[in-house]
Amino acid sequence: MYGRDWATFLLPYEQAVEELKVKLRFVRKEVKHKEEYTPVEFVTGRVKKVSSILAKAKLLNIPPERIEEVPDIAGLRVMCQFVEDMHRVAQHLRQRKDMVVVEERDYVTSRKPSGYRSYHFLVRYPVQTAEGQIEILAEIQIRTLAMNFWATIEHSLNYKYEGNIPEKVRERLVRAAEASYYLDQEMSAIREEITDAQILFEAKSNTVDDILRQLDKLVLSGHIELAAEFHQKFHLIQGEDIEKLRQLAEEIRQAVQNYDGTPPSSL
Repeated sequence: MYGRDWATFLLPYEQAVEELKVKLRFVRKEVKHKEEYTPVEFVTGRVKKVSSILAKAKLLNIPPERIEEVPDIAGLRVMCQFVEDMHRVAQHLRQRKDMVVVEERDYVTSRKPSGYRSYHFLVRYPVQTAEGQIEILAEIQIRTLAMNFWATIEHSLNYKYEGNIPEKVRERLVRAAEASYYLDQEMSAIREEITDAQILFEAKSNTVDDILRQLDKLVLSGHIELAAEFHQKFHLIQGEDIEKLRQLAEEIRQAVQNYDGTPPSSL
């Protein structure tokens, strides 16, 4: 156990975490390209520290010579805004061909006694190494932002009290978990309004960015007075609805095309 080359042993796990982070983040990008809303908020990942691996192996009665059986040496976390999004991500993981789902644990429908809620996937993932392909176990957790906030606090308290959280604190944690779950339920109830607002905000932000880029092009091409006129229009309608902003963006884009490569006329 103590003679193990941990740096070499953990290399495939580090590779797996980096690959899976890229792949799961790309799900967000791909879905967002097809739709206006994506179920993936963000993705994080980590490889367990050696001390944590040994502690987990001891807890699970896994002998040192089979340390690779520790299920969460490689860990990914997918964050979602709504509980419904978690089910979409879960279905996506089941359908992927680049990993095999070994186990699913639904702690959302049936939370742990502590109050913990999350959705866990244990997957077998192939990693290409210099010595050839090997398969490793990786755990993918799916949580809402509220679930993750609670779990992060609970993890810190477990560390502080070495797993023996005082009963009064534990009771308050359970109540906090229920409040967190109630928040998720309320957010789901007004999901349509929330997503519509987010889509509108992003569309407006993208249109404003487009306007500013087009204005920069006019300035760089030497048409400073025209750019100033458009900027004044932009200033006047900045707080207006998105359609007026889109119309202005198109107007500036047409001006950029008309004057593309043409220097301003001199008197």
